[in-house]
Amino acid sequence: MQKLTEGQQQIPVEGSTVRQVVEALESLYPGFKDRIVEDDRIRTEIAVAVDGEVVTSGLRARVGAESEVHFLPALAGG
Repeated sequence: MQKLTEGQQQIPVEGSTVRQVVEALESLYPGFKDRIVEDDRIRTEIAVAVDGEVVTSGLRARVGAESEVHFLPALAGG
């Protein structure tokens, strides 16, 4: 994901939902949203974690003022 943010590991942005965080990151790094969101949903190959917990509510997931949000390649196995 650091390729999308010019190598930055941490980017402080404001937002009360994952959607708002994605929009804030898109304003800083045009093209970010296209790599994370498809058809108004988080892409299936991306996992989103808020404060260390993978969220299942996608873009609607709530984000606290001091929360950390991570966008990760989804893992699959079997």
